Amino acid sequence: MSDDATLEAFRLADSFLPVGTYTVSYGLEQFVADDRVTDAEELHALLETYLRRQVGPAELVALRTAHAAARTGDLDTICAADRRLAAVTLAAEFRESAQQSGDRLLSLQRDLREDDLLESYAEAVTDGDAPGNYAVVLGVTTALAGIDARQACLLCCHGFVTGLLGAAQRLLSLGHTDAQRILDDLRPVMADAVESSADRSIDDMTPFAPLLDVLAADHERAERRLFAS
Repeated sequence: MSDDATLEAFRLADSFLPVGTYTVSYGLEQFVADDRVTDAEELHALLETYLRRQVGPAELVALRTAHAAARTGDLDTICAADRRLAAVTLAAEFRESAQQSGDRLLSLQRDLREDDLLESYAEAVTDGDAPGNYAVVLGVTTALAGIDARQACLLCCHGFVTGLLGAAQRLLSLGHTDAQRILDDLRPVMADAVESSADRSIDDMTPFAPLLDVLAADHERAERRLFAS
């Protein structure tokens, strides 16, 4: 990749990026409330499940499809991937969080650069032709920035894991060293998730993590919530 693309990848992976991911825990809050995750070992196991069962077979497939379509200016395929991702994401909170973060990333990118495809995609989201999921917006953004698909997928995994580790530090007695150890230990899992998504089409977008969906539904009805999901 070029220096500009590399620096753009760093920017997109930075927690400083104002897309609101710090407000979500993707169900982790409920796992902690139910005493299903109480320490670093259990957190590691949960994050591995997320990567293998949800992120890899769903978000990364959508990201790859959007990335390839953006390189050829194929808006219809971008929107199709976006709709499919929303359809296979069962938890309402997960859909809402992904779309809110996607909306912020899309708005930010439009403020930073002019691009006809970004404008057309934003119009499709506004018109209801596409939900504007974060993974899809990230796929379009990275393609336009010259970041290759594999690096974009790794960036997505890294951002997802660091976001949940940040949430875990607020929910558990998890120190910075433990968080970094988990992040380091999950590197091969992230790489596997990226590899497993490579040959999937949007018709093969099949996340399967029933307990995540059940606890996400419980979180919707929780009386006290620190996170939006």
